[in-house]
Amino acid sequence: MNVTDLVRESLREEADQGPPVPGNFADRVLAARKRRRNRAVVGTSLAVATAAVVAVAVPVLGADSGSQEPRPASELQSGDVVAHPGQTPPRELIAAGDTALAAYSTNKRVKQPDGDAVMTRTYRLLDQKTGTYREASRWSLLDVAPGMRTAAVLERGLPTKRIGLLNLITGKVERWITVDRGVGGVVFSPDGRKLVATTYAKDPDRLDKDRPINDGKHEEPGPSDPSRTGFYVLDVASGKGSWSEVKTKSGGFGMSDINSRQDFEFSADGSLVYSGRIREPSQQYYDFAGHKKSTPAREQHLNWFVEARLSPDGKLAAGDFAGGAETTATEVLDPLTGKRVAKLPGQQLLAWADDKRLIAWDSAPGTSEYRQRLVLITVGSKKTVPLSGYRSPKDGSGGRWTPLFARR
Repeated sequence: MNVTDLVRESLREEADQGPPVPGNFADRVLAARKRRRNRAVVGTSLAVATAAVVAVAVPVLGADSGSQEPRPASELQSGDVVAHPGQTPPRELIAAGDTALAAYSTNKRVKQPDGDAVMTRTYRLLDQKTGTYREASRWSLLDVAPGMRTAAVLERGLPTKRIGLLNLITGKVERWITVDRGVGGVVFSPDGRKLVATTYAKDPDRLDKDRPINDGKHEEPGPSDPSRTGFYVLDVASGKGSWSEVKTKSGGFGMSDINSRQDFEFSADGSLVYSGRIREPSQQYYDFAGHKKSTPAREQHLNWFVEARLSPDGKLAAGDFAGGAETTATEVLDPLTGKRVAKLPGQQLLAWADDKRLIAWDSAPGTSEYRQRLVLITVGSKKTVPLSGYRSPKDGSGGRWTPLFARR
């Protein structure tokens, strides 16, 4: 990206946000770029990162061969923060610190011949060659491994009996892991060496016409009775692993202890798996053989629906919403005591960028609580750095997207 392109793109995205562009904006862009080039470590000036919005995704010269070899776009950056406040859904790489937006999905209800419906996702995966998000319509569900070189993918028509390992550099499935029971969810371990694959007897995204929900205007098929049966823990390298049964209470509204989709995930150290619950305890942990285990000390005060969970160093825990009727706020906790150590801007904590910064949803004052954008917030600061444009408040629309983050 040359100087002219840099200034043009930054001016355009600044204009998309609404406020007038300052007269010295071009000078600020070029000065910020020069400072980033000269710094060995970039991460202290979030204001600069906001002013100069740059997404880089170009091939670099191979040091040994002299040929041009593409490097993953998630590794190429001209700063600690890569933001696109004028884009929603995002078209180009969004990243902060050690974390990047690896993919995002949009949802829609697809009616079935029998009157049921299926909540269907359409993913846009980061193309590591171009640094842009491209539609990946083949997959019903996916997760991205740390390092952002591999994604675990499930095909349409859940539950399925094979898991694909998709190379995010070539865009091709390198290998399939076949299993005996139908899988409806898959998540990598923190080190990327294992997968936990949640098994279901029926599609966990199917909506039942016999269990309708009503929003006051329309009646639609509602969530099906849970059909989760257990989980596999699989070694990524070999594809080998074992299945463990986990029985689920069922029997209609108010009787189940989990949602119709309630996937297993790994504990922070990767030694256990856990499931969220809609009853107390709100999380239940298991060893890889399916035996119930006590909650790890640093995870006792986490809520399964707060996605950010523990900071990378394990010293802080992401808390729930802490705002009021007209203001948004979140909280960060001491993981061992559950006591609040900081109250921050934001509405919902999604991922840690590093040990002190988080990526969150936030909404503008006076607007719908569902009209949100990605922001970067810092423990000890009241400032926010916009990372994306505002998503649509309308559920099921193409403008309402769900992020999927990965460590890069």
